[in-house]
Amino acid sequence: QVQLVESGGGLVQVGGSLRLSCAASGSIFSISYMGWHRQAPGKQREFVALITSDGNTNYAGSVKGRFTISRDNAENTMYLQMNSLKPEDTAVYYCKAVRGSTNTDYWGQGTQVTVSS
Repeated sequence: QVQLVESGGGLVQVGGSLRLSCAASGSIFSISYMGWHRQAPGKQREFVALITSDGNTNYAGSVKGRFTISRDNAENTMYLQMNSLKPEDTAVYYCKAVRGSTNTDYWGQGTQVTVSS
């Protein structure tokens, strides 16, 4: 099992920045990659960014150039630095970890990000 706990959400003005954290515990060695997804009110959950165990990254087009995903393997923590925030970035942000060997997804409880105009 893998447990994920997000933190760092909050209220920010347009153009501002936030950094989200996702602390992982449990069977960390089994994780193939981790990522962030978000869900806005009335919308489906969508992919934001991912980072593999060897540091490769991928981003949704809507956040590329504004968000940066990173991980600290020593601290078992993943981050999402969000800059130049827009109202459309308002959502609950979820941390996700994937165990590739069994194709198992693990999710955190989510953290709210609200961007006010």
